[in-house]
Amino acid sequence: MPGSSFGRFLKISTFGESHGPAVGVVVDGLPPGLEISEQDVQIQMDRRKPGQSDLTTPRTESDLVSFLSGVFEGKTTGAPMAMMLRNTNVRSRDYANIHERYRPGHADFTYDAKYGFRDWRGSGRASGRETAARVAAGAVARKWLEQFGVHILAWVDSAAGIHCESFDESVIESNPMRACDAQAAEKMAALVRELAEKGDSAGGTVRCRISGVPAGLGDPAFDKMEADLGKAMLSIGAVRGFEMGSGFAASEMQGSEHNDGMTAQGFLSNHAGGVIGGITTGQNIEFRTAVKPTSSISLPQKTRDKHGEEVEIRTEGRHDPIICPRIVPVIEAMAALTIMDHWLGQRALRGSDFSDSIQH
Repeated sequence: MPGSSFGRFLKISTFGESHGPAVGVVVDGLPPGLEISEQDVQIQMDRRKPGQSDLTTPRTESDLVSFLSGVFEGKTTGAPMAMMLRNTNVRSRDYANIHERYRPGHADFTYDAKYGFRDWRGSGRASGRETAARVAAGAVARKWLEQFGVHILAWVDSAAGIHCESFDESVIESNPMRACDAQAAEKMAALVRELAEKGDSAGGTVRCRISGVPAGLGDPAFDKMEADLGKAMLSIGAVRGFEMGSGFAASEMQGSEHNDGMTAQGFLSNHAGGVIGGITTGQNIEFRTAVKPTSSISLPQKTRDKHGEEVEIRTEGRHDPIICPRIVPVIEAMAALTIMDHWLGQRALRGSDFSDSIQH
Protein backbone atom coordinates (compact mmCIF):
# COMPACT_ATOMS: atom_id res chain seq x y z
CA MET A 1 0.00 0.00 0.00
CA PRO A 2 1.66 3.26 -1.08
CA GLY A 3 1.60 5.94 1.57
CA SER A 4 2.70 3.77 4.49
CA SER A 5 6.05 5.58 4.87
CA PHE A 6 7.00 8.90 6.45
CA GLY A 7 10.19 10.97 6.56
CA ARG A 8 13.20 11.73 4.37
CA PHE A 9 16.44 11.32 6.33
CA LEU A 10 14.72 9.24 9.00
CA LYS A 11 12.12 7.09 7.30
CA ILE A 12 9.55 4.88 8.96
CA SER A 13 7.30 2.34 7.26
CA THR A 14 4.47 0.82 9.28
CA PHE A 15 2.77 -2.50 8.53
CA GLY A 16 -0.02 -4.71 9.82
CA GLU A 17 -3.76 -4.58 10.43
CA SER A 18 -5.91 -4.28 13.53
CA HIS A 19 -6.99 -7.93 13.47
CA GLY A 20 -4.00 -9.40 11.66
CA PRO A 21 -1.19 -11.32 13.40
CA ALA A 22 0.77 -8.18 14.30
CA VAL A 23 1.53 -4.54 13.63
CA GLY A 24 5.03 -3.16 13.31
CA VAL A 25 7.43 -0.64 11.88
CA VAL A 26 10.75 -0.45 10.07
CA VAL A 27 12.88 2.59 10.94
CA ASP A 28 15.60 3.43 8.42
CA GLY A 29 18.24 6.12 8.82
CA LEU A 30 18.95 5.76 12.54
CA PRO A 31 22.53 6.75 13.39
CA PRO A 32 24.55 3.87 14.83
CA GLY A 33 25.54 3.73 18.48
CA LEU A 34 22.31 4.87 20.16
CA GLU A 35 21.75 2.89 23.35
CA ILE A 36 18.23 1.53 23.15
CA SER A 37 16.34 -1.29 24.81
CA GLU A 38 12.91 -2.82 24.39
CA GLN A 39 12.04 -1.36 27.81
CA ASP A 40 12.82 2.15 26.53
CA VAL A 41 10.18 1.64 23.84
CA GLN A 42 7.78 -0.23 26.14
CA ILE A 43 7.40 2.85 28.36
CA GLN A 44 5.73 4.69 25.49
CA MET A 45 3.77 1.63 24.33
CA ASP A 46 2.22 1.34 27.80
CA ARG A 47 1.01 4.95 27.56
CA ARG A 48 -0.84 4.22 24.29
CA LYS A 49 -2.09 0.68 24.87
CA PRO A 50 -5.84 0.01 25.25
CA GLY A 51 -7.62 -0.90 28.46
CA GLN A 52 -6.04 1.80 30.64
CA SER A 53 -9.35 3.07 32.08
CA ASP A 54 -13.09 3.10 31.46
CA LEU A 55 -12.47 5.99 29.04
CA THR A 56 -10.65 3.71 26.61
CA THR A 57 -11.56 0.59 24.68
CA PRO A 58 -11.81 -2.54 26.87
CA ARG A 59 -9.76 -4.45 24.30
CA THR A 60 -6.74 -5.69 26.26
CA GLU A 61 -3.44 -5.79 24.38
CA SER A 62 -0.12 -6.02 26.23
CA ASP A 63 1.56 -4.35 23.25
CA LEU A 64 4.88 -5.98 24.09
CA VAL A 65 7.43 -4.75 21.59
CA SER A 66 10.05 -7.03 20.03
CA PHE A 67 13.19 -5.88 18.22
CA LEU A 68 13.72 -7.88 15.04
CA SER A 69 16.74 -6.11 13.55
CA GLY A 70 18.98 -3.06 13.71
CA VAL A 71 20.05 -3.45 17.35
CA PHE A 72 23.09 -5.37 18.60
CA GLU A 73 24.46 -5.45 22.13
CA GLY A 74 22.00 -2.76 23.16
CA LYS A 75 22.92 -0.23 20.48
CA THR A 76 21.59 0.69 17.06
CA THR A 77 23.77 -0.63 14.26
CA GLY A 78 22.80 1.87 11.55
CA ALA A 79 20.90 -0.85 9.68
CA PRO A 80 17.09 -0.68 9.39
CA MET A 81 15.50 -1.25 12.78
CA ALA A 82 12.38 -3.44 12.73
CA MET A 83 9.95 -3.68 15.65
CA MET A 84 6.83 -5.80 16.01
CA LEU A 85 3.81 -5.93 18.33
CA ARG A 86 1.64 -9.03 18.15
CA ASN A 87 -2.16 -8.75 18.26
CA THR A 88 -3.37 -11.08 21.00
CA ASN A 89 -6.96 -10.04 21.71
CA VAL A 90 -8.82 -9.85 18.40
CA ARG A 91 -12.58 -10.43 18.11
CA SER A 92 -13.33 -10.16 14.41
CA ARG A 93 -16.82 -11.59 14.91
CA ASP A 94 -17.85 -8.22 16.39
CA TYR A 95 -17.69 -6.79 12.86
CA ALA A 96 -19.44 -9.62 11.00
CA ASN A 97 -22.78 -7.79 10.88
CA ILE A 98 -21.32 -4.66 9.27
CA HIS A 99 -18.83 -6.10 6.78
CA GLU A 100 -21.01 -4.90 3.89
CA ARG A 101 -22.19 -1.69 5.57
CA TYR A 102 -20.26 1.56 5.69
CA ARG A 103 -19.86 3.21 9.09
CA PRO A 104 -20.53 6.97 8.93
CA GLY A 105 -17.38 8.94 9.67
CA HIS A 106 -15.14 5.92 9.14
CA ALA A 107 -12.93 5.00 6.20
CA ASP A 108 -15.04 1.99 5.18
CA PHE A 109 -16.56 3.71 2.13
CA THR A 110 -13.38 5.45 0.95
CA TYR A 111 -11.24 2.29 1.27
CA ASP A 112 -13.76 0.39 -0.85
CA ALA A 113 -13.82 3.26 -3.35
CA LYS A 114 -10.02 3.25 -3.67
CA TYR A 115 -9.17 -0.47 -3.59
CA GLY A 116 -12.43 -2.18 -4.49
CA PHE A 117 -11.84 -4.32 -1.42
CA ARG A 118 -11.39 -3.72 2.30
CA ASP A 119 -10.44 -5.53 5.46
CA TRP A 120 -13.54 -5.08 7.63
CA ARG A 121 -12.05 -6.85 10.67
CA GLY A 122 -11.51 -4.02 13.11
CA SER A 123 -10.99 -1.64 10.16
CA GLY A 124 -7.71 -3.15 8.97
CA ARG A 125 -5.18 -0.40 8.19
CA ALA A 126 -7.78 2.29 8.94
CA SER A 127 -7.81 1.27 12.59
CA GLY A 128 -6.21 3.41 15.25
CA ARG A 129 -4.17 0.31 16.09
CA GLU A 130 -1.80 1.31 13.28
CA THR A 131 -0.59 4.12 15.53
CA ALA A 132 1.02 1.60 17.91
CA ALA A 133 3.76 1.16 15.32
CA ARG A 134 4.26 4.94 15.15
CA VAL A 135 4.64 5.14 18.92
CA ALA A 136 7.32 2.44 18.83
CA ALA A 137 9.29 4.36 16.20
CA GLY A 138 8.72 7.65 17.99
CA ALA A 139 10.11 6.21 21.23
CA VAL A 140 13.43 5.60 19.50
CA ALA A 141 13.48 9.10 18.00
CA ARG A 142 12.61 10.56 21.42
CA LYS A 143 15.53 8.68 23.01
CA TRP A 144 17.90 10.07 20.34
CA LEU A 145 16.65 13.63 20.78
CA GLU A 146 16.87 13.52 24.58
CA GLN A 147 20.66 13.39 24.42
CA PHE A 148 20.50 16.92 22.95
CA GLY A 149 18.10 18.20 25.60
CA VAL A 150 14.91 18.04 23.53
CA HIS A 151 11.73 17.49 25.54
CA ILE A 152 8.31 16.73 24.01
CA LEU A 153 5.09 17.08 25.96
CA ALA A 154 1.48 16.81 24.76
CA TRP A 155 -1.73 17.06 26.76
CA VAL A 156 -5.50 17.23 26.33
CA ASP A 157 -6.57 20.88 26.31
CA SER A 158 -10.29 20.32 25.79
CA ALA A 159 -12.71 17.43 25.50
CA ALA A 160 -16.46 17.16 24.93
CA GLY A 161 -16.63 20.96 24.87
CA ILE A 162 -14.97 21.37 28.28
CA HIS A 163 -11.74 23.41 28.27
CA CYS A 164 -8.80 23.40 30.67
CA GLU A 165 -8.59 26.70 32.56
CA SER A 166 -5.15 26.16 34.12
CA PHE A 167 -1.94 24.31 33.28
CA ASP A 168 -0.23 21.89 35.66
CA GLU A 169 2.22 19.53 33.98
CA SER A 170 2.31 17.28 37.04
CA VAL A 171 -1.34 16.21 36.68
CA ILE A 172 -1.26 15.23 33.00
CA GLU A 173 -0.25 11.60 33.52
CA SER A 174 -2.23 11.24 36.76
CA ASN A 175 -5.74 11.56 35.31
CA PRO A 176 -7.36 9.29 32.68
CA MET A 177 -8.06 12.22 30.35
CA ARG A 178 -4.38 13.31 30.27
CA ALA A 179 -5.65 16.85 30.75
CA CYS A 180 -3.51 19.66 32.18
CA ASP A 181 -6.23 20.84 34.59
CA ALA A 182 -7.30 18.34 37.26
CA GLN A 183 -10.71 19.89 37.87
CA ALA A 184 -11.49 20.15 34.17
CA ALA A 185 -10.33 16.54 33.74
CA GLU A 186 -12.97 15.33 36.21
CA LYS A 187 -15.71 17.20 34.35
CA MET A 188 -14.49 15.87 30.99
CA ALA A 189 -14.40 12.29 32.26
CA ALA A 190 -17.90 12.52 33.73
CA LEU A 191 -19.38 13.83 30.49
CA VAL A 192 -17.55 11.28 28.34
CA ARG A 193 -18.91 8.48 30.56
CA GLU A 194 -22.43 9.84 30.09
CA LEU A 195 -21.98 9.88 26.32
CA ALA A 196 -20.54 6.35 26.34
CA GLU A 197 -23.55 5.03 28.27
CA LYS A 198 -25.76 6.48 25.53
CA GLY A 199 -23.63 4.84 22.84
CA ASP A 200 -22.09 8.11 21.68
CA SER A 201 -18.55 9.57 21.65
CA ALA A 202 -16.69 12.87 22.05
CA GLY A 203 -13.84 14.80 20.45
CA GLY A 204 -11.39 17.38 21.76
CA THR A 205 -8.12 19.20 21.24
CA VAL A 206 -4.55 18.25 22.12
CA ARG A 207 -1.69 20.71 22.54
CA CYS A 208 1.99 19.89 22.15
CA ARG A 209 5.12 21.74 23.28
CA ILE A 210 8.63 20.83 22.11
CA SER A 211 11.47 22.48 24.02
CA GLY A 212 15.22 22.38 23.45
CA VAL A 213 15.11 22.50 19.64
CA PRO A 214 17.85 24.82 18.29
CA ALA A 215 17.24 27.51 15.70
CA GLY A 216 17.84 26.51 12.09
CA LEU A 217 15.85 23.30 11.58
CA GLY A 218 13.47 23.18 8.63
CA ASP A 219 13.48 24.37 5.05
CA PRO A 220 12.09 27.59 3.55
CA ALA A 221 9.81 26.25 0.83
CA PHE A 222 7.97 22.94 0.55
CA ASP A 223 9.59 21.20 3.53
CA LYS A 224 8.85 23.84 6.13
CA MET A 225 8.98 22.61 9.70
CA GLU A 226 5.34 23.56 10.28
CA ALA A 227 4.33 21.89 7.01
CA ASP A 228 5.98 18.62 7.99
CA LEU A 229 4.57 18.79 11.51
CA GLY A 230 1.16 19.44 9.99
CA LYS A 231 1.51 16.44 7.69
CA ALA A 232 2.69 14.29 10.59
CA MET A 233 -0.30 15.21 12.74
CA LEU A 234 -2.90 15.12 9.98
CA SER A 235 -1.66 11.66 8.97
CA ILE A 236 -3.08 10.40 12.28
CA GLY A 237 -6.53 9.10 11.42
CA ALA A 238 -8.50 10.96 14.10
CA VAL A 239 -6.86 14.39 13.63
CA ARG A 240 -8.98 16.87 11.68
CA GLY A 241 -7.20 20.17 12.34
CA PHE A 242 -3.74 21.61 13.02
CA GLU A 243 -2.45 25.05 13.96
CA MET A 244 0.94 26.50 14.91
CA GLY A 245 1.34 29.10 17.65
CA SER A 246 -1.55 31.56 17.55
CA GLY A 247 -2.94 29.60 14.60
CA PHE A 248 -6.34 30.74 13.35
CA ALA A 249 -6.41 33.49 15.98
CA ALA A 250 -3.66 35.21 13.96
CA SER A 251 -6.27 36.04 11.34
CA GLU A 252 -7.93 38.39 13.83
CA MET A 253 -4.72 40.02 15.06
CA GLN A 254 -2.79 43.03 13.80
CA GLY A 255 0.81 42.82 12.68
CA SER A 256 1.93 44.78 15.72
CA GLU A 257 0.28 42.15 17.92
CA HIS A 258 1.32 39.02 16.07
CA ASN A 259 4.95 39.86 15.27
CA ASP A 260 7.37 38.34 17.79
CA GLY A 261 9.68 41.19 18.76
CA MET A 262 13.34 40.50 19.51
CA THR A 263 15.88 41.88 21.97
CA ALA A 264 19.46 40.95 22.72
CA GLN A 265 18.05 38.51 25.29
CA GLY A 266 15.70 36.79 22.83
CA PHE A 267 12.11 36.91 21.61
CA LEU A 268 9.43 38.87 23.42
CA SER A 269 6.56 36.52 22.45
CA ASN A 270 5.93 33.32 20.53
CA HIS A 271 2.88 33.82 18.35
CA ALA A 272 4.69 31.97 15.55
CA GLY A 273 4.90 28.81 17.62
CA GLY A 274 8.67 28.55 17.37
CA VAL A 275 8.85 28.48 13.56
CA ILE A 276 9.30 31.43 11.18
CA GLY A 277 9.77 31.04 7.44
CA GLY A 278 9.60 27.29 7.83
CA ILE A 279 12.68 27.28 10.11
CA THR A 280 12.84 26.89 13.89
CA THR A 281 13.64 29.97 15.98
CA GLY A 282 15.04 28.20 19.04
CA GLN A 283 11.91 28.95 21.03
CA ASN A 284 9.48 26.26 22.13
CA ILE A 285 7.64 24.71 19.20
CA GLU A 286 3.95 24.91 20.05
CA PHE A 287 0.97 23.55 18.14
CA ARG A 288 -2.58 22.32 18.65
CA THR A 289 -4.53 19.52 16.98
CA ALA A 290 -8.28 18.95 16.70
CA VAL A 291 -9.33 15.35 17.34
CA LYS A 292 -12.68 14.12 16.04
CA PRO A 293 -15.15 12.00 18.03
CA THR A 294 -14.75 8.25 17.64
CA SER A 295 -16.73 7.30 14.53
CA SER A 296 -17.62 3.78 15.68
CA ILE A 297 -20.64 4.31 17.94
CA SER A 298 -23.52 2.04 18.91
CA LEU A 299 -26.29 4.57 18.30
CA PRO A 300 -28.37 3.77 15.19
CA GLN A 301 -27.22 5.73 12.12
CA LYS A 302 -28.32 5.95 8.51
CA THR A 303 -25.88 4.63 5.92
CA ARG A 304 -25.66 2.52 2.77
CA ASP A 305 -24.19 -0.85 2.02
CA LYS A 306 -21.75 -1.86 -0.71
CA HIS A 307 -24.69 -2.62 -3.01
CA GLY A 308 -26.00 0.95 -2.74
CA GLU A 309 -28.97 0.10 -0.53
CA GLU A 310 -29.94 2.43 2.33
CA VAL A 311 -29.66 0.64 5.67
CA GLU A 312 -29.38 1.34 9.38
CA ILE A 313 -26.19 0.54 11.25
CA ARG A 314 -25.19 0.04 14.87
CA THR A 315 -21.48 -0.53 15.45
CA GLU A 316 -20.75 -3.20 18.04
CA GLY A 317 -17.31 -4.09 19.36
CA ARG A 318 -14.81 -2.38 21.65
CA HIS A 319 -14.13 1.27 20.93
CA ASP A 320 -12.82 4.31 22.79
CA PRO A 321 -15.61 6.75 23.69
CA ILE A 322 -12.97 9.46 23.23
CA ILE A 323 -9.67 9.21 21.38
CA CYS A 324 -7.86 12.17 22.97
CA PRO A 325 -6.18 10.47 25.98
CA ARG A 326 -4.58 7.72 23.90
CA ILE A 327 -3.66 9.99 21.00
CA VAL A 328 -1.35 12.06 23.26
CA PRO A 329 1.62 9.63 22.97
CA VAL A 330 0.93 9.26 19.24
CA ILE A 331 1.20 13.02 18.74
CA GLU A 332 4.41 13.07 20.77
CA ALA A 333 5.80 10.22 18.68
CA MET A 334 5.06 11.89 15.35
CA ALA A 335 6.55 15.14 16.69
CA ALA A 336 9.75 13.32 17.69
CA LEU A 337 10.05 11.66 14.29
CA THR A 338 9.57 14.98 12.48
CA ILE A 339 12.12 16.85 14.60
CA MET A 340 14.71 14.09 14.29
CA ASP A 341 14.20 13.90 10.53
CA HIS A 342 14.90 17.63 10.19
CA TRP A 343 17.80 17.41 12.65
CA LEU A 344 19.49 14.76 10.53
CA GLY A 345 18.85 16.89 7.44
CA GLN A 346 20.50 19.88 9.09
CA ARG A 347 23.47 17.73 10.04
CA ALA A 348 23.88 16.78 6.40
CA LEU A 349 23.81 20.48 5.44
CA ARG A 350 25.91 22.04 8.21
CA GLY A 351 27.71 19.19 9.95
CA SER A 352 27.10 17.60 13.32
CA ASP A 353 28.06 20.73 15.25
CA PHE A 354 25.57 23.07 13.52
CA SER A 355 23.79 23.94 16.76
CA ASP A 356 27.01 25.27 18.33
CA SER A 357 27.26 28.11 15.81
CA ILE A 358 23.88 29.76 16.45
CA GLN A 359 22.24 31.63 19.26
CA HIS A 360 19.18 30.24 21.03
